[in-house]
Amino acid sequence: MQVRVRHPQLELALPVRGGKRRGAGRKPKGGRSGVSHHGRPRLACHHPVHVTVRVKEHVWNLRSQRCFRQIEGALAVCRERGFIRVTHVSVQGNHIHMIVEAEDNGALARGMKGFQVRLARSLNRLMSRSGAVFADRYHFHVLRTPAEARNALAYVLDNFAAHARRRGEALGPDWRDRFAMSAMADDSSQAGTGVPLAPPQTWLLRCASATGTGR
Repeated sequence: MQVRVRHPQLELALPVRGGKRRGAGRKPKGGRSGVSHHGRPRLACHHPVHVTVRVKEHVWNLRSQRCFRQIEGALAVCRERGFIRVTHVSVQGNHIHMIVEAEDNGALARGMKGFQVRLARSLNRLMSRSGAVFADRYHFHVLRTPAEARNALAYVLDNFAAHARRRGEALGPDWRDRFAMSAMADDSSQAGTGVPLAPPQTWLLRCASATGTGR
């Protein structure tokens, strides 16, 4: 009788597939790409930040008096609560640029959350809607040098004019953006008329405002 000998099964050295891999998956594009959820840059109290917040497509044009009044109301609440100091603002059709001072990342997060919650409720009430208003988390860039601060102020306050010039529109020498505000008297014709902003306390912003914004 012939006895069969069982040999151990051999394993092939194949590359491992499947499972979680760094960088795997389809990358979002366009409006879905959003703001990175990796760690935020560390913020010190002597560094202002340039903050940008964007709204969803269904939200009405922010450069209208009815929406601008809601933004002013949300800024007034920010000034009263004191977590952040908003010193300069420029409102565009679907986003808002802000120059902000805060003691640290925690204060910035609390202040921006309060601003967005208040504004979302006001805009939803205005539009007779409910649900999300902002397209993603706010984005911010820390301003660490006088040159960065000056450039940021010029960018924020002249944002609409810069886009208009690229479109070939003539605004005239005396044109002022009525949807841009500053706490500094030399930056905006609206300053000193009860706008809900806070005067800058950081040396970088005071220096940038004193030397001009390149307007």
